[in-house]
Amino acid sequence: MNPTHALAAFLAGLDYRQLPPAVLDRGEELFLDWLGSALAGAGARPVPLFERYAQRMGPASGPAKILANGHGTSAYFAALVNGASSHLVEQDDLHNSSVLHPGTVVFSAALAAAQDLNSTGKDLLLAAVAGYEAGIRIGEFMGRSHYRIFHTTATVGTLAAAVAVGKLMGFDQAQFIHLLGNAGTQAAGVWEFLRDAADSKQLHSAKAAADGVLAAYMTADGLAGARNILEGDQGLAAGMSTDAQPGRLCDRLGERWALLETSFKFHASCRHTHPAADALLRLMQREGLRHEQVAQVVAHVHQGAIDVLGRVDVPTTVHQAKFSMGTVLGLIAVHGSAQLVEFRDLALSDPNVAAFRQKVRMQFDPQVDAAYPARWLGRVTVTSTDGRTLAAAIDDPKGDPNNTLSRPELEAKFQRLLAFSGARTVEQGQALIARVWQLRDAQALGDLV
Repeated sequence: MNPTHALAAFLAGLDYRQLPPAVLDRGEELFLDWLGSALAGAGARPVPLFERYAQRMGPASGPAKILANGHGTSAYFAALVNGASSHLVEQDDLHNSSVLHPGTVVFSAALAAAQDLNSTGKDLLLAAVAGYEAGIRIGEFMGRSHYRIFHTTATVGTLAAAVAVGKLMGFDQAQFIHLLGNAGTQAAGVWEFLRDAADSKQLHSAKAAADGVLAAYMTADGLAGARNILEGDQGLAAGMSTDAQPGRLCDRLGERWALLETSFKFHASCRHTHPAADALLRLMQREGLRHEQVAQVVAHVHQGAIDVLGRVDVPTTVHQAKFSMGTVLGLIAVHGSAQLVEFRDLALSDPNVAAFRQKVRMQFDPQVDAAYPARWLGRVTVTSTDGRTLAAAIDDPKGDPNNTLSRPELEAKFQRLLAFSGARTVEQGQALIARVWQLRDAQALGDLV
C-alpha cells in the first residue's frame, strides 16, 4: 500500500472513540479560535465582495450559515464566504512544520457541510480531526520548496477541507482516494499577490474551503479522481515541489495527533513575524528600552520568512502591513502590541511606526533556518543609539504548543475579535463560548452561532 492509500485507509477507519480527550479539547479550542476569526472579518474588505457573489450565484436560502451576515445558503457558498472571512484578520491558527493554516479551510468546509447534513457536534469534531491530520501530513509531504511559490493553505488546504467533508459523509478508503484526486486537481494559489496588496489571500482560503466541499459532494455522487494525485509522475509533488517526502503522508497515523501541534496566533500579523516580535518585546522590556533609543534592529530569520515578508517594503494597506516585518516590530516597539486595533489605527498612520520600520532589516540565520519549519525561533539584535549591542532569543513564540494560549486567554482573544468587528456583544460572546465548550454534546449545528 503506497503512502497515499495508507492515509486514505486511516481516514476511513478513524472513529470518534479513538480520539483522546486532549484531542477533543483542542478541537473545541481550535473551533472557537476559528469562529472568532470568521466573525472578526465581518464587514471588512473583501468579505462583502464574497457575500455579494454568494447572494448573486447561490440559493436565496439554505441550511448552511454565512457567519459574517447570518444568511442561510448552500454548503458550498457558506464555506466560500466563511473561508474568506476567517483568514482576513490574520488571527487563525497555524501548524508549524506544514506551514498550513488548517482551521480556516477545515472548519469553514466542515461546519457548512455539517449544517447541510444535519450532523452532530461529535461528527463535526471527528471530521475536523480528519481534516487536520490529513492536511498537516500532506503539507509536510510537499516540503519547504512548495511554500516558496505556493500558498500552502490554498493548495493543501483544498485537500484538508475535502477530507473533513468526506469524513462527515462516511467515506470508505476507495472514496477517500478518489476524493484526494478530485480535491488535489483543483489545488492552486501563489504568493505573488503580496507585491500588489491584492485580495488573493482571502480568495485562496475561500476557494480551498468551497472546492473541498465540491470535491466531497461530487465524489459522493461517483465522480472518479486520480488515484495517486500526491505522488504520481504528474501529481502535486511533481508539479509543485522539489523536496517531497512521501513518508510524511502516513507518519505515525493514529499515534501522533498532529492537531495537538497547531499554534494559536497571538499577534494579528503573518506568523513569520511572531518570533522576532516576541524576541524584540522581551528585549525592550528587559532593558527598559524606548523606541527612540533604538538605532537598528536585525531580525535573524529563516528563508521562508524572507520569501514571504521580503515582498513588502512600504505597505499600502493594513493587510499588507501584517506582512511587513518592519511595521510589526514598529508596533511592538512603539506601542508594545501588534493586535487588531493597533494595525487598524496605527500601522499606516503613525510616523513613529514608519520611522522604526526603516530601522529594521531581516537577515538569514543558518541556525534559525535549520530549525524551521518544525520550530520557529525568534532572534533579534538591537543596536541602541548610545552604541550598545543587545540581543534576545525566543524558542517558543507565544501560542506555540510549548507556549500555548490557555482557555481563559482564548476566551479573551475571542472577545477581542468580536469587539473588533462589532459582530457580537460581550454577552453574546460569552454565550457562544459556552456553546463551543460543549460542542461535542451538540445534537444539531444549524443554530450554533
